[in-house]
Amino acid sequence: MIIPNIPPFDILLIEDDPADAHLVALALKQGRIRAHLHHQPDGREALHFLQRLAPHTEAPRPDLILLDLNMPRMDGREFLSIIKADEAFKAIPVVILTTSDVERDVVASYQLGASGYITKPVDMVQFAAAMEQLGDYWFTLTRLPVSNKK
Repeated sequence: MIIPNIPPFDILLIEDDPADAHLVALALKQGRIRAHLHHQPDGREALHFLQRLAPHTEAPRPDLILLDLNMPRMDGREFLSIIKADEAFKAIPVVILTTSDVERDVVASYQLGASGYITKPVDMVQFAAAMEQLGDYWFTLTRLPVSNKK
């Protein structure tokens, strides 16, 4: 996605599998999506990233979070419930990107405030197109609070 006069947006990928993280990065690149991808291996590190705790004191506020559900230390369900209850983070769109196709996980994710739910493995061409559409919607049509990028 190349949109004139709009800087690249920041995506926080929370994924414990390095191979899956690589595939997401590849899909974004193939889709020509102008984004900085920030990868964290679990919910606890991602929460530290959002809160700008050491070593993430200079971390940008993400425009979008891609979240795996099944991870060590703090899984995606707990992470999602924490950030959607926090005024500072609840406006950040979260797309679940997970291997779980269990209906209760889908329903619970949306109830907790997820913006979307994608089941892996996913076709990378379709995934890149979905990210492009999400980017078009969230970052060109939707008006977010200015404080969202602080």
